[in-house]
Amino acid sequence: MNNITVAGIIGKDCELKQLINGDTIANFSIADSMGKDKETIWWSCTLYGKRAESMSQYLTKGQAVTVSGSVTEREWTDKEGSKRKTMDLRVNDIALQGGRRESSEPQFERRTPKPQQQTFDDDDIPF
Repeated sequence: MNNITVAGIIGKDCELKQLINGDTIANFSIADSMGKDKETIWWSCTLYGKRAESMSQYLTKGQAVTVSGSVTEREWTDKEGSKRKTMDLRVNDIALQGGRRESSEPQFERRTPKPQQQTFDDDDIPF
């Protein structure tokens, strides 16, 4: 069985497309950094169907994700005529990790309630 799980950071906002048959696909790329002095692997990911529609708003540049699915390797030629390889991942499962890096939602300040001051009547004091 050809299955892999990849954790990384989305490189650019996903592109949502409609196929001729009406299905929706979301294309996005994930940077899988292996460490400070090691090469970053870029994964070209495709998510299909209703999940593509609902997840597209969250698949933005800088978002940490974990995806799993099947892998294919594709060879192509760039503009300069050099042969290149791309790892394509057909996403079966996806999980967002942490919050969005750049949120358009307003940020609310967390407030700690102030301790209430207790007041006593002279009749409440036992001495």
